[in-house]
Amino acid sequence: MLPQTLSVRPTPLALAAALLCGAVQAAPDIPAPEEAEQQMQTVVVQGTAADDSHTAKSSKGSARLDLSLRETPQSVSVVTRAKLDDFQLDSVNDMLDTVTGVTVERVENDRTYYTSRGFDITNFQYDGVGTPFVSGLVTGDFDTVIYDRVDVVRGANGLMSATGNPSATVNFIRKRPTIPFQASANVTYGSWATKRAEADISGALNEEGTISARIVGAYEDGDSYIDRYSSKKKVFYGVVEAKLTDDTTLTVGHSSQINDTKGGMWGALPLYYTDLTPTDLPTGYSTAADWARNHVSDQRTFAELVHQFGNGWRAQATATRSTTRSDGKLFYTYGTPDRATGLGLKSYPSLYASDLEQNLLDASATGQVTLGGRKHDLTFGANWSRSTLDDVSHYGQGIGTGLVSLDQWTGAYTEPTFDASTDGSSYVDKRRSVYAAARFNLADPLNLITGVTYTKADSTGTAYGVTRFKSASKATPYVGLTYDLTPALTAYTSYTEIFNPQSETDVNGVTLDPMDGKTVEAGLKGEWFDGRLNAAASVYKTRQLNTAEQVGQTGTKAYYRGIDAESKGIEFDLSGEVAKGLQASAGFSVMNLEDDAGNAAKTYMPRRLLRLSTTYQLPMLPQLRVGATANWQDDIYRNEADGAVIRQPSYATLGLMGRYDINRQLSVAVNVNNVTDKKYLTSLYWSQSYYAAPRNASVTLNWKY
Repeated sequence: MLPQTLSVRPTPLALAAALLCGAVQAAPDIPAPEEAEQQMQTVVVQGTAADDSHTAKSSKGSARLDLSLRETPQSVSVVTRAKLDDFQLDSVNDMLDTVTGVTVERVENDRTYYTSRGFDITNFQYDGVGTPFVSGLVTGDFDTVIYDRVDVVRGANGLMSATGNPSATVNFIRKRPTIPFQASANVTYGSWATKRAEADISGALNEEGTISARIVGAYEDGDSYIDRYSSKKKVFYGVVEAKLTDDTTLTVGHSSQINDTKGGMWGALPLYYTDLTPTDLPTGYSTAADWARNHVSDQRTFAELVHQFGNGWRAQATATRSTTRSDGKLFYTYGTPDRATGLGLKSYPSLYASDLEQNLLDASATGQVTLGGRKHDLTFGANWSRSTLDDVSHYGQGIGTGLVSLDQWTGAYTEPTFDASTDGSSYVDKRRSVYAAARFNLADPLNLITGVTYTKADSTGTAYGVTRFKSASKATPYVGLTYDLTPALTAYTSYTEIFNPQSETDVNGVTLDPMDGKTVEAGLKGEWFDGRLNAAASVYKTRQLNTAEQVGQTGTKAYYRGIDAESKGIEFDLSGEVAKGLQASAGFSVMNLEDDAGNAAKTYMPRRLLRLSTTYQLPMLPQLRVGATANWQDDIYRNEADGAVIRQPSYATLGLMGRYDINRQLSVAVNVNNVTDKKYLTSLYWSQSYYAAPRNASVTLNWKY
């Protein structure tokens, strides 16, 4: 039981927490590396014990049951804390770029889509609890510092996410408090004067160890290879865990991330001239005005109550509230330039603000039942969510004004008054789901995982002059079968139906009907060295009806149509300790995506992807760890209505890292990205795009207690 008075120890945790809170709130300039080294004695930080593994032994990703990766009848990739640290994967975008079969569609400097298996990823969870994806894309550069790991389950996943979208489900596993005191810190200095500092502190708050806390913070500030673009972000995460009784634990936490950017593009670069030849602009070219800016604030609060029953059953209730607010002065350019003169682009300035609020409740129970002389796993529960989205666009005077030629553009454009007209949207999205799943132990080598989710989704309101009202409901069944061929090798198959309400609108502003369909997957999974090495090979086939595909854009707003598509492919995935001291994660995916007429659909998505990351601890010099990442994708293209064909040839990128342990507490790391300085477009998801970062590097000084 909790003591009647909270006795907080005057340990370094309390002092460090105060220092970190003050640092994040004040957001001071990060000292240069030589200054940081002198100040390191007053900076206390990070938390978990060292773990170099690039794999995990279990995941609740597929059916809310705690299964090993081999027992899960779907393709699963895990990005561990070690991999995030080794390759400085500080943003969600960079992290997902390393995941098998996942494409990060960077359509703008500050907005992103994610795709897998030919479809948008719209299922996101925090600690296994889903968050409705109302807006259709991700705004802001979200940080990974607060997560222990990230699980990505590919394929339809209705049992976990309440909707069965057949792309992937991304589950962010937050850091949790530890009872032993531990801390670590690092400072980084990189290309384009990018400065970053992190802090992570964890430990017990009372002598009995019944109350523990963790505080994590990060601050990043820097310029960019993109002309006139700079960004700053502040991240804070605090969580307290209290054992109310020996069997009941209450956890309360809050995370905050604030992003501020200057000179960001709304839209991106024109990709071809009026004669339909490619523009091929400089890597850092920007169409943004010098006064453009954007502010994004993401706040998430959660409370989780867990009770362990004496008979092995476990009940959990989670309440979550999140708000994402953004406002910015935006400068979008449209039109097709003339090759000879460079003229043809026109201005579209606007003042934009949005406010997304989401409330979610989830309750579940998990345990075992005995039937037929065998023990079987069972889970059931329900969740409810309510999301409200309000946004407004104040359009600037001078829309349609012709700009100077491409070679003379410097971002100099007089900031207009934003009073030409106003438009926006205001709507409410409600979702209610109940679900049940079971893992039946049919025989020693044979297990059946089955379940069903019933979801009802309603949305009401207006969006840019169009009244929106949608109501849809459906039960999505799930069934999976695993058979142990040997103690280390398992064959599996799974089937899921698809149901996913959509936020995209057609040319008239009417929201598309929900997508539905079905998907089937089969494969082999292996687990060796007590789970330290996992490998999988899978084949899948998905038939999806009414999936959204962008067909055009009016002003700054894209519009879509629903198409029927069939996706099929193969995936290979490996992660863990391949040999002593050698950690690796590798994935190769091949996809075929066609519409009802048998034509290639969504040709802006790569059909083949290779992801490879590896680190090696040198046996002759154990203080030194070296590593590399390699990404490759085949060519993609996009057909435009005016006859233009935009192409991005296949390309590969290489990254290198090295880390040297000076002593048990201090180490230094060097990371180099895009070693070959490859020039390529970030995406063809839209008709505009921009170029990825050229060769860049960073140096990080790490300290741990």
